[in-house]
Amino acid sequence: MAIIRTIDVEKTYQDNGVPVRALRGVSMTVDSGEFTVIAGPSGSGKTTLLNIIGALDKPTGGEVFLEETDLSTLKRTELSDLRLNKIGFVFQAYNLIPVLSALENVEFTMMLSNVPEKERHDRAMQILDELGIAELADKRPNEMSGGQQQRVAVARAIVNNPSLVLADEPTANLDSATGAELLNLMEQMNRERNITFIFSSHDPQVIERAHRLLTLKDGKIVEDTRGSA
Repeated sequence: MAIIRTIDVEKTYQDNGVPVRALRGVSMTVDSGEFTVIAGPSGSGKTTLLNIIGALDKPTGGEVFLEETDLSTLKRTELSDLRLNKIGFVFQAYNLIPVLSALENVEFTMMLSNVPEKERHDRAMQILDELGIAELADKRPNEMSGGQQQRVAVARAIVNNPSLVLADEPTANLDSATGAELLNLMEQMNRERNITFIFSSHDPQVIERAHRLLTLKDGKIVEDTRGSA
């Protein structure tokens, strides 16, 4: 079953009054449970496409469907609810809230979803334990390494049981060993929870883990290959 479908998606930005076409007629389908990497050189449109899939940005033209929902038909509040309940995000810069502990950062999205306090705490502790970082529950981001912060970010992304996790250059600020550990973790979540992952990355170790690789160049998909994983 398709979880994401884009049809002729276009995105044009204005750069000092000059139009820049970031995406040029991108059509793609990602099925539920896939572990997909969108690759390509800097400026190829990877992050733009990821932001449009995640309803963080709107296309200039074309259509985007999450499951059977046409994102263009949703109001701003409906898009917020969709991002909160259906999509998890993992960013290059972690984006943890500095004044909150690891536990509180993971609880935060559930608080926005009005999950009762005890359930929030129990679910957050369970996912921290599952990811091997329960001992960090009371630590704030400035007391953690980059790899630990990114694991907390993954915990926050999946604790609401989203259908889809979007990861934008998640290994960019990590050394190769820590990046490999993070990818092992995401592959485990993909297998055990059937969470669909879509990455944007030009990191070779992310690309070689791809079960499916979409290559972008100048805002177009130029190759769609499937790995042996």
